[in-house]
Amino acid sequence: MERKVALVTGSGRGIGSGIALAFARAGYDVCVNYNRSAEGAEAVVQDIRAMGMRAEAVQADISTIDGVDKLFDGFRASFDRLDVSVANSGITRMKPFLETTPELFDEVMNTDLKGLYFCSQRAARIMAEQGTKGALIHISSNHTEGTWSNATVYAAAKAAVNKLTKNMALDLAPYGIRVIGIAPGYTALGEPRDERARAGRERISSHIPLGRFATTDEVGEAAVFLASDKAGYMTGTTMFMDGGALLPVWADKA
Repeated sequence: MERKVALVTGSGRGIGSGIALAFARAGYDVCVNYNRSAEGAEAVVQDIRAMGMRAEAVQADISTIDGVDKLFDGFRASFDRLDVSVANSGITRMKPFLETTPELFDEVMNTDLKGLYFCSQRAARIMAEQGTKGALIHISSNHTEGTWSNATVYAAAKAAVNKLTKNMALDLAPYGIRVIGIAPGYTALGEPRDERARAGRERISSHIPLGRFATTDEVGEAAVFLASDKAGYMTGTTMFMDGGALLPVWADKA
């Protein structure tokens, strides 16, 4: 039987790489999208191929419509089906509200919201054309519910993603296409680079009820579950996975 195919944006590093590798472990062929992380994307591709799965890397900046077109042109040149699309690409820019510029606003919104929107639209069109009862997964953030300083643009973009997930799920339900979000909290993107970074992680972890950061593998395994038949009755919802970080009503200022 033909293997299923997953497309993961921003999967040359970080959470995206964890998601891409998790789908490969689950038996999917994977399209690895990256913008600047060429070396990381190639490493992910090689790791997937070592598992016996097919993997191809496609460079594209999904913050522009031309970039979205480039991504899907590259995808369709290498793969003839699409079962799961994970919109993971995102940028985090923190700035006090009174200092936020239109340029920063556009930079975040173009990637975290506009790029996600049109990548999911293109993926859904492929699924609808093929009659695939696929899954679209949106990587959001616990910033949509928690309130941290200097995050007016980032948090607003991610909150919009959560609402988009609901509306898109309603529109795509007649096609059998499910739309689900994952909202991670603090996630370890490798080992701390020095003692200061290690101390910072430990300090933040002390405020998280489960006492640690998530791993990229854990986010990836959650994505695989949500794309599977075991979650076949889930759509239009966002799953939070932040170790309980949103639960305390008060914490010392970090």
